[in-house]
Amino acid sequence: MKGFQGRIGVVTGAASGLGRAIAMALAAAGAKLLLIDRDEAALREVAARCTGAVAAAADVSDAARMEWAAAQGLRQLGPATMLVTAAGMLGPTMPAVDAPEADWDRVFAVNVKGTWLATKCFVPQMRQAGGGAIVTLASAAGLTGSAQLQAYSATKGAVVMFSRSLALAHGPEGIRVNCLCPGSIETPMLAATFDAAGDASARAARVEAFQARYPLRRFGRPEEVADAALFLLSDKASFLTGVCLPVDGGRLA
Repeated sequence: MKGFQGRIGVVTGAASGLGRAIAMALAAAGAKLLLIDRDEAALREVAARCTGAVAAAADVSDAARMEWAAAQGLRQLGPATMLVTAAGMLGPTMPAVDAPEADWDRVFAVNVKGTWLATKCFVPQMRQAGGGAIVTLASAAGLTGSAQLQAYSATKGAVVMFSRSLALAHGPEGIRVNCLCPGSIETPMLAATFDAAGDASARAARVEAFQARYPLRRFGRPEEVADAALFLLSDKASFLTGVCLPVDGGRLA
């Protein structure tokens, strides 16, 4: 996809998985990027592949560090007009009633508070620039329940409703907000979901059960989610806001 030359964007969670794929696709399309992730080594490797990118190591749940990252991007690139909130974590894979409080708090801090902090830091820059586009990353698990991933599902449901609320609040300012809800995508997070099943036999059974849910009979690729993100950020989606788009191979059909 073309049309991103000269545009400035931010991708959180850019060091791996969907964030990495979206960052690489935006850079290839000509965008200048501020890349944020707490894994500094992996982040710098991705930044090296994205021409003109600025790497800012930060935990998205840390307000002071996110404000620092936003200031770095503004100083080196200018005000951002695009934001992708791809930072996220799986959280406890046990029943919610058995989950340790610290684990519950941590997954909400990263997935929900991290999304909020990113918008808090970069919406002012979009106002300064006269508008922009935000793509949040939720999940198909935010649109339906998950017996295996109860905490994760709860956080992603929160991201869905937060995104819709942002669209209503900031549409009059020329800021569009849409949400991607991927199904099972071939990322390290999906592998961790399967690894949590237990031994090799249990893992294989979980893989088979997950795959059977998809009419296309396969898992998605990160590049397929990146393509959807770039569409929602582009001028081709100029009349789309408040959309929560499943990229799920028909899982929720």
